[in-house]
Amino acid sequence: MVGKPRQVAVFGAGYIGLVTGACLAELGHQVVVRDINPAKIAVLRSGDVPIYEPGLGDLITRNKERLTFTEDLQETLAEAEIAYVCVDTPPSASGDADLSRVWSVVKSLEGASHLRAVVMKTTVPVGTGSRVRAVLDAAGLEHIGYASNPEFTAEGTAVNDFLHPDRIVVGASDEATARLIAGLHHGVDGPVAEMDVRSAEMVKLASNALLATKISFINEIATLCEKTGADIEHVARAVGLDHRLGHHFLRPGIGWGGSCFPKDSEALRQLASNTGYHLQLLSAVIEVNNLQKRRAIQRLTDVLGTLAGMRVALLGLTFKPGTDDMREAPSTVLASRLLAEGAGVRCWDPMARPAETEPWTWTSRHATPELAVDGADAAIVVTEWPQLKEVNWAQAATTMRRPVLFDGRNLLEPAEMRALGFTYISVGRP
Repeated sequence: MVGKPRQVAVFGAGYIGLVTGACLAELGHQVVVRDINPAKIAVLRSGDVPIYEPGLGDLITRNKERLTFTEDLQETLAEAEIAYVCVDTPPSASGDADLSRVWSVVKSLEGASHLRAVVMKTTVPVGTGSRVRAVLDAAGLEHIGYASNPEFTAEGTAVNDFLHPDRIVVGASDEATARLIAGLHHGVDGPVAEMDVRSAEMVKLASNALLATKISFINEIATLCEKTGADIEHVARAVGLDHRLGHHFLRPGIGWGGSCFPKDSEALRQLASNTGYHLQLLSAVIEVNNLQKRRAIQRLTDVLGTLAGMRVALLGLTFKPGTDDMREAPSTVLASRLLAEGAGVRCWDPMARPAETEPWTWTSRHATPELAVDGADAAIVVTEWPQLKEVNWAQAATTMRRPVLFDGRNLLEPAEMRALGFTYISVGRP
């Protein structure tokens, strides 16, 4: 790829927008990031970062001369050659992606005839690019190129994923735009896969659906292991040695969550439904994931006899370690089910933002795992934070009212935990 420094406008200062903007600045481009949330822009201008993403703060600080944060549309577009759309697309009431924020950005570009390209980083339904192209053309912007450049970054490793990706997908209707966007990534350690816009839009949805399928599949096998006496750890390890399958995403647990897998899986299923086709496999994948969280509550009930009047500690709240993201986190389902059964809920998490948990009036949040389990009848490892391996579990067993531990991430060693006096339950292990 041949590249030179470009003037880039990024619309949206969420996870994707901030990582995209900071990484493009790291590659030498001049970047203006716009967001309509004045509080968020104020935080960024002060030198702080409103989200937790390892390495992102350092990246923004290191490239502060090439990064500008603003609410002002004119400032955003004044020198821009390329506009990146990085706003969110939450599910609508019909199950389709809500593209209202996307259309708001596209409409704001109507007078920006100096742009060379508009790039969709946001995950959108297949066919969105054609609709955006039509809007741009109707606004007299036929000369501006359009591209789909989906993100494949995982929260907790997003900076590394951007700079060292498995692939850079560029879907464009013309070769000049494809070269321009590929050139933006000069210096990135990863191959470029060029294709048409619709295929690029489908790649993101299909990739996340396949990863979700692997997780739901191994969880199904874990359940079968529990019923047959097999050990899912041995099974998954040996299955993953097959080079055709690999070890990635063969970790059993209490289900997937986050901002991508649930939304993108449902979006793909809805896209198929809108065409009159039923994705049977993906529907089963989603159902398995929904049931996995409820199975954890049932297994705890089997041990305790009842959850009514019990105190249960949730260890970890975010949907995965290394992030402060609570979107579609399994902890929210577990807490709701525990409350419905009459249990009291205690919790601990090192990164979940207070603003995200303030509505949880039904819980008591504690500063350490040890305080969360003190006096509890049971605890559930919900998020595999490394701090949980450092807990003095021998002491914790003596402070719990009943030392029952459901390890929803198979983080701890069964024999060791049972030797400490725990009634220890895990996923797919005898």
